[in-house]
Parts: sequence; C-alpha cells; structure tokens
Amino acid sequence: MRGEKFFEFVRFCIVGGVSLLFDCAILFALTDFCGVHYLYSAGISFTASVILNYFLCVKYVFKNAKRQTKKSATIFIGSSVVGLGLNQICMWFFVEIVGLYYMAAKLGATVIVTLWNYVMKRKAVTG
Repeated sequence: MRGEKFFEFVRFCIVGGVSLLFDCAILFALTDFCGVHYLYSAGISFTASVILNYFLCVKYVFKNAKRQTKKSATIFIGSSVVGLGLNQICMWFFVEIVGLYYMAAKLGATVIVTLWNYVMKRKAVTG
C-alpha cells in the first residue's frame, strides 16, 4: 500500500508539472502579450489549469478513483477555489512585498499550494 501511494504521488507530481506548464504559459501569454494585470492573468490561468488537472487526476493519477459524483466534483472544485485564494495571496505577496518577477512568484506560489491540492484532490476523487 505504501508503494502505491508513493507512485500515486509521483503521478500527481507529473500531472502537476503538466498543469503548471499549462498554467505558466497562459499566465505569461495573458500578461506579456495581452497586457492583462498579473493577478487577473494568474486567476484565469490557475482556473484553466485546475480544469485540466481535474481530468488528468481522475484518468491518470488516482487509479482507484470512484465514479465521480456531484459531491466529489464539488469537493475537488471547492478545494481548488481555496487553492486559487492561496495562489493569489502568494502571488501578491511575492510580487508586491518581496519584489519578485511575477513568473518567479508563480513558482513560489505553486510550491505552497501543491500540498494543499494533493491532500484535498485525493480526498475528492477517492472518497
């Protein structure tokens, strides 16, 4: 059982990496090419990556995922909303207070939000 959880976490990290690349690409494109403020771009890109991440987690990460119900989807999305809040606070803090470039701030925010996401999303898709 422990070995399976380890490999589940590895799959979660791989899917997270794909989702992060998707997130960062949208963030960068909206901010640098479209002129959208970084906090708005971060919210949009985070939300898009959550949708991608949900489908990848259900299909690839959590092998024992039950049939998804409205309740489990609600938990998944609800945890993502909290993750979005954490992401936005971290982005603001790292950019405005610490003075980091917004893309570097995104990486810092991602590290902080990842553990929250794993615990809550695992609960959402496995019960």
